Amino acid sequence: MLGLGTWEFNVDTMFYRGRVLLMVAEKDGGEYDISIDIPGMDVPSFEVTSLEGDEGNTDTAGTITGTVQTDLLRGKDIPFSITFDGDAASGFMKVPFMGKFTMKDGKRVG
Repeated sequence: MLGLGTWEFNVDTMFYRGRVLLMVAEKDGGEYDISIDIPGMDVPSFEVTSLEGDEGNTDTAGTITGTVQTDLLRGKDIPFSITFDGDAASGFMKVPFMGKFTMKDGKRVG
């Protein structure tokens, strides 16, 4: 599976500036399990409504794309994409009413 582990990203937006930890794990049945931690903030609960990985040509490079929903934005899809290349990663998330959040300088930290 693509991108398994803990990843640290720098996020710099009008709403939040700092680091975000993304944990990518494998659930039973070979599905992805994704969680987010933002140090010093309560992360709203979310549900992954679609998710797929495209491993490209190797086991360490490729992209995970998907959509999540949260009770804070009922009925609104939040699409995201994360591209992994070895121990580096980058991506984005489009949050309704807030815009596009770019996740850059991602690195594997666990």
